Amino acid sequence: MKSAQLTQKVFGFLKSKNSSFWSREGERRSFFLFREAAERVPAYKDFLKKNKIKVGRIITREDFQKVPPVTKQNYLRQYPLKDLAWDGHLKKSLVFTSTSGSTGEPFYFPRSESLELQSSIYHEMFLENDPVNRKKSTLVVVSFGMGVWIGGTITFRAFQQIAEKRGYPISILTPGINKKEIFEGIKRLGPKYDQVILCGYPPFVKDIIEEGEDYGIPWKKLNLKIIFAAEAFSEDFRSYLIKKAGIKNIYTDTMNIYGSADMGTMAEETPLSILIRRLSCQSKELHNNLFSLTSRLPTLVQFNPLFINFETLKGKILCTGDSAVPLIRYDIGDQGDVLTFNQVMDIFKKSDRDLNDEIRYHKLGRTISRLPFVYIYERADLSTKLYGAIVFPEHVREALQDSRLTRFLTGKFTMVTKFDSHHNQFLEVNIELKPKTRPSKVLKYLTQNIILRNLLKRSAEYKNNYNVIPDKVAPRIIFWPYEDTLYFKPGIKQNWVKK
Repeated sequence: MKSAQLTQKVFGFLKSKNSSFWSREGERRSFFLFREAAERVPAYKDFLKKNKIKVGRIITREDFQKVPPVTKQNYLRQYPLKDLAWDGHLKKSLVFTSTSGSTGEPFYFPRSESLELQSSIYHEMFLENDPVNRKKSTLVVVSFGMGVWIGGTITFRAFQQIAEKRGYPISILTPGINKKEIFEGIKRLGPKYDQVILCGYPPFVKDIIEEGEDYGIPWKKLNLKIIFAAEAFSEDFRSYLIKKAGIKNIYTDTMNIYGSADMGTMAEETPLSILIRRLSCQSKELHNNLFSLTSRLPTLVQFNPLFINFETLKGKILCTGDSAVPLIRYDIGDQGDVLTFNQVMDIFKKSDRDLNDEIRYHKLGRTISRLPFVYIYERADLSTKLYGAIVFPEHVREALQDSRLTRFLTGKFTMVTKFDSHHNQFLEVNIELKPKTRPSKVLKYLTQNIILRNLLKRSAEYKNNYNVIPDKVAPRIIFWPYEDTLYFKPGIKQNWVKK
């Protein structure tokens, strides 16, 4: 079968199945992986034994929900890497990526070809939003970090597979986060192609588009499309970039990916999820009915339960998926909820909105699948993100324990990732002064540098960004009087991270 015919068959299957089918398949797939891992993965077999779980007694969905979730702390860091893998060995072709935890100690995740295949299908779904894309010559610019982090390598491999195995006329440029190489590559190569797809962290993509104008890049002539990953953003942010870059269709030409080093590409925005998200911004009632766990605007994506299945436990997102290291009911560290396609349709009806009418009005009918949704609104580990790098409060807390600072500062702080009026992202650290201490430029400079040095020391991802865009990621320090009521009200548990 020709690659184009196979693609159409795959996507025809995805779009033909109803909401109930995906719910059943997600449960069936999770059960299968659970039983297989219990038998073939030494670490998981021991984990279940320690938690007194008898595999043969896990029969119903209610039984499965009693299986304790695995985490980095209680599972991944408790066993040798080979014991976490299928059959207790790593004797096959693998790609390793790394992520830093709150301790700064990296964990290396192996991934097999299955995760790369899944990622390629998600990226191809983005291309299939426009059926003409199979004929358009395309330049893909991968501006995620290209080191040991997953974003750059898995995006490159996804588009490489799409080009080589499914016949799309795609060329790939991998400058990573080197701005000069990004600008040079797009300026010289972009006009030679029918379209350009720019892939990167949201705030970094914004920098590229804004600064690229000064570099002489004719964005509006390049037929630009954007793939984001790693963090959330507002719909105002999306609208700003659409206008700035001359992107034609806000629903089909942009996509945010939900992924991780541990599980690869887990879910993605679709034209439908973007439409729903934007409509929720127009109606408080609709927002509250859709996203009952949060008043904030969450990331909303659709997922394929045949790849990775999602569920929630007390507001925590759990996922079950297969790779070199299978993970069963894995607590990934995010908070949110899961919605079926039918649930979303019912919510719209209760809110006196007809989603089908909206789909027809925006001409999105051919892009619609009934895959389930997951929304994510914050990390459960109280970290924040800055240009795709995770920043943990522990790293700031350590810095404030420096003897040069303890004379003047209580050690209490609240950090928050903010956007300025031009949609530029920055890290703000609000710090409490000791009684009778006055702020000064010298103290501010010293505090900023000590925090910065510790962030560079503890996070390779942060350091990688700082080497390229130091002014963008350097922390901004604000001092507050002792027991100021805004961040340091006495008698209240300290919030180290503000969401």
